[in-house]
Amino acid sequence: MAIGVFGGTFNPVHVGHLRVAEEIREDFRLDTVYFIPSHLPPHKDANCAALPGDRLIMLKAAIRGNPFFKASDLEIKRGGVSYTIETLKKLGRRFDDIYFIIGIDAFALIDTWYHYEEIFYHTNFIVMTRPASGRSNIPEALPGRLRARLAAHGDNVYRHQSGKMIYLHAVTKIDISSTKVRALLKDARSVKYLVPPSVEKIIIERGLYRS
Repeated sequence: MAIGVFGGTFNPVHVGHLRVAEEIREDFRLDTVYFIPSHLPPHKDANCAALPGDRLIMLKAAIRGNPFFKASDLEIKRGGVSYTIETLKKLGRRFDDIYFIIGIDAFALIDTWYHYEEIFYHTNFIVMTRPASGRSNIPEALPGRLRARLAAHGDNVYRHQSGKMIYLHAVTKIDISSTKVRALLKDARSVKYLVPPSVEKIIIERGLYRS
C-alpha cells in the first residue's frame, strides 16, 4: 500500500492544498493521502494558528467525500512540537511505501529540520515544483552532506543512498496561501472560493481568525 503524507499547519486548509494532493495522488497512484496537521509547528509562529482541534475539524470537513483522503490526528495527539521524523517512524510501523509531499521551497531548507538526515531513511519525497520551473537545481541547493548522498535516477528523479527516491513533480500553480486567507478574514473580507464551503462555514460559526 503506497501512501502520501501531507503535513502542515493547515491554518486553515484551502483549495490549493486539496488540488495539489489530488494531482499527486493520481499521478503517483497513491492508495491514500494522509493530511497530518501539526500540533505545534517547529518552523512557524504558533501564535497565529487556530487551535489544533479547530484545524483538524476544518480539515476533516474539507476532505469529506474524497475516499482517497484521510485526516490524521497523530501529531495533535502526540502533543508538543511536531517533528516529522517522529511521525514517519510511527507511520513506518504500518506502511512500507511512504511518500512525503513537500513544496520545493521547504525542501530546500530541510537541513533546518530536526534530525533531517534520518528522515531520508524513512520516506520517499515528492517535491512539488511549479510547471514553468523546468528542471530543478535542488541538489545544488542542499547541504553538502546530503548532496553527496544523492544520485540522478532519471529526469527530475534522485536516489538517496538509503534507497529512497526524491521526485521533483510539477503541480498546478494555485496562488493561495493560508496567510492570505487569514489576512482577508482579519479584515472581514470574503474567502469564498479560496477555501471549501464547509471550511468557510466552520470559520464563520467559530469566529476564527477575526483578531
